[in-house]
Amino acid sequence: MTTEIGKLAPGFALKANTGETVKLSDFEGKNVVLYFYPKDNTPGCTTEACDFRDNHQSFADLDAVILGVSPDSEASHQKFQEKYDLPFQLLVDEDHKVAESYGVWKLKKNFGKEYMGIERSTFIIDKQGNLQKEFRKVKVQGHVEEALEYIKENLS
Repeated sequence: MTTEIGKLAPGFALKANTGETVKLSDFEGKNVVLYFYPKDNTPGCTTEACDFRDNHQSFADLDAVILGVSPDSEASHQKFQEKYDLPFQLLVDEDHKVAESYGVWKLKKNFGKEYMGIERSTFIIDKQGNLQKEFRKVKVQGHVEEALEYIKENLS
């Protein structure tokens, strides 16, 4: 399955940092900000998570929930969530199946090395479960505000 604007977003069921299984369908009736990030406790990922944390209430006021997804373990997510007091769930995609279904599991290059990993991306899903906006190859600076503005202008 691939993503297409205006079509149903790929469904999933993933374990959260809380130990419970979370499904996209659990959030029908709410807007969903589904953001994929490479790794817990790295500088860019921490900045992005803290930006979402700091704007959490603004998203909630627009009837939007935030879900972070990375290949890290449940234990890693728990520590990351507790360390930065993140008020949203972090989902475990260790086999990167959901990342693949959203097209964000990519060949990356860093210091001359090639490896597979998450391309930082955010997907805005409406209350009916349809994909409304894709932000790919996200630059952390200003991204959360951009996502919030999109929801304000288009889904509220």
